[in-house]
Amino acid sequence: MTAENPQTSHSPQSPAPAEYADFLAATRTSYDAIAPAYAEAFSDWPADSHPLDRSLVAAFADLARDHSPAPVADLGSGPGSVTAHLHALGIPVFGVDLSPRMVALARDAHPDLRFHVGSMTSLDLPDETLGGILALYSIIHIPTEHLAATFAEFRRVLVPGGHVLLGFQSGRPDDHDEEHLHLAERFGHEISLDYYWRSPEAVAAHLGKAGLRLQARVQREPVGEEKYARGFVLARKQP
Repeated sequence: MTAENPQTSHSPQSPAPAEYADFLAATRTSYDAIAPAYAEAFSDWPADSHPLDRSLVAAFADLARDHSPAPVADLGSGPGSVTAHLHALGIPVFGVDLSPRMVALARDAHPDLRFHVGSMTSLDLPDETLGGILALYSIIHIPTEHLAATFAEFRRVLVPGGHVLLGFQSGRPDDHDEEHLHLAERFGHEISLDYYWRSPEAVAAHLGKAGLRLQARVQREPVGEEKYARGFVLARKQP
């Protein structure tokens, strides 16, 4: 499950899979439909990324490397370019994406890296096994009522002191904390995707409810063809 532009030991806080079936199925089917076109458009990260975005990912990589040898998960890894960038920075990393077709493309493009089909709402990982979580433009498909439980899942799998960096479209400057958009077509394919643009403050509040402490929040204005500002939130699981 990833977007840039328009079993497991679970904790008691983790949501039952049935609660997520509808939006997860719609998101999976939509990204399976657009996967080749999406990969062609967004496979050149970091070359096509903003310098601030790259610097924040690099800072996250430094924090993860300095804190724990445990691997980092790139959630909503899409075509795998961000996962590959973290690997190039010397981070043990693997990608997770909801779309099987997207995972297949990532494996083809980066055969030396691991990519798995899965959902960030219910990770197939034991407790406290990740040194960090990166999710760039993938939480935008999570309905607001499920954010706290999803972030609680992040907290469950992070080692104590582990960091999470989230990147997302953060809405128009004069909007409230959230804007909802539904798309029925993209790249010439019929889809059914819901997008939720949120302010860094709103995302930080949801992370706090899940027990992840805010470390930094950043918002940059849109550049080039971007229509929305970009928000970034860095949080940490307390040791």
